[in-house]
Amino acid sequence: MKKIKKVINGFFLAIYRVIDKLIVTPISRLIFSVREYLRSKNFKLDYILNRPNFMIYVSLILAVLVFLLIDSRVITLVESEAEVITNVPVTVNYNEEAYVVEGIPKTVDIVLIGRKSDIYLAKQLGTNNVILDLSDYEARNSSYRVYLSYTKSIDSIDYKLDPSYVTVTIKDKISVTKTIDYDLINEQYLSEELSVESVSLNRSEVVVKGSEDAISEIASVKALIDLSDDALTDVGSFEIDNIRLVAYDSRGEVLDNIEIVPNTLSATITLDTYSKSVPISVRTTGHLVTGKAIASILINNSNNYTVTIYGDEEQISNIDDVPVTINVDGEGANSTRNYNVTISRPTGVRALSDNNASITVTFGDEVQKEVQVSNVSSRNLGSGYTANIRGTSSIPVIVKGVQSVIDEVDEDSIRAYIDLEGYTPGEYDVEVKIENDDPRLNFVVSSTVRVEIVNE
Repeated sequence: MKKIKKVINGFFLAIYRVIDKLIVTPISRLIFSVREYLRSKNFKLDYILNRPNFMIYVSLILAVLVFLLIDSRVITLVESEAEVITNVPVTVNYNEEAYVVEGIPKTVDIVLIGRKSDIYLAKQLGTNNVILDLSDYEARNSSYRVYLSYTKSIDSIDYKLDPSYVTVTIKDKISVTKTIDYDLINEQYLSEELSVESVSLNRSEVVVKGSEDAISEIASVKALIDLSDDALTDVGSFEIDNIRLVAYDSRGEVLDNIEIVPNTLSATITLDTYSKSVPISVRTTGHLVTGKAIASILINNSNNYTVTIYGDEEQISNIDDVPVTINVDGEGANSTRNYNVTISRPTGVRALSDNNASITVTFGDEVQKEVQVSNVSSRNLGSGYTANIRGTSSIPVIVKGVQSVIDEVDEDSIRAYIDLEGYTPGEYDVEVKIENDDPRLNFVVSSTVRVEIVNE
């Protein structure tokens, strides 16, 4: 009550100050100026002002002027106006434990209609409250058309709601138990040298509540573990509280019409750092000048340069090297060539001990020799089949490179194979290929082998 009284007093005080500034003070100054002017002209103003009928005439004239101002709507304090209040929250009354209500708007707009002063008071009081009362409604298959109501703070104003009514569906709320899984989010904020070794949730199941239709859409319930948490900065185990739970449908979209009890949980997260040292493998593109071959490759002036890779143990355990590629097209005329390369992280690697390397390649004269290879393996054969190589006991392979390099090559160091992807039972002549991961060597093989494929 005191707040309303204070607002009303402030409103009329503001009106008084406006009238005093815009009407009373200018008129007083005008009268004073006229009086001084008439005195300077020896006009008997005091005599006129003291006449009994003069003030009556003045009052009548002023009354007529005020009437004309109000009638012509120059004064608008009593004129009806309209003003829109947008995004007013809707308060819903219903049995939340028993029912689920669909179709409730989050906000509505209110159009206030009345005198400017009343609208001003209504806005100042700030008690705009829109209510959707469903306390007497029960669940059914068809929908309800329900009107919204507005609690007026000033009785003298009218209002309109947009929308004025809503169509809602009320369904029975059911509860089921769901198993919880977890997702790691914001992994980019975790230190590159750290990885999550294990996650232990403080509970394995939660109760989900909602309509039967909504419950049937649940594909999974997951705890969203935020790895940007300030506590996750070092190796060790950490307790994380208030982890949010969300329900997903089969398309991976969040279900907003599901209630999860409890809606948060705690977890113990163990961080560790996994690393291993692997060599850098150099791969080349392009062709050297005719008659030249690569004699040696040094990485940071070392024949056996390695980098340390960091990441999840499961992912980096299968990584045996880190590849880099250099372009040697047209090279070989000079004895050496230096390359500065950026080392790209393989899939699953979170960090590298070095991101750059200097590669020095030396060139020499190309020579060749022939090696007989008798061990040819098969790859990519479909399941349920067996391949048998017939006839040829060995095939010739031409090895090209500088003399010092090809001297180290023998039959056991050449990996020959045939690719049987897509082959079905029958006999075929298949081209022999050589697996080569040494850029200093070049293999030439033009042989084919006769292969019989049979069902196992």
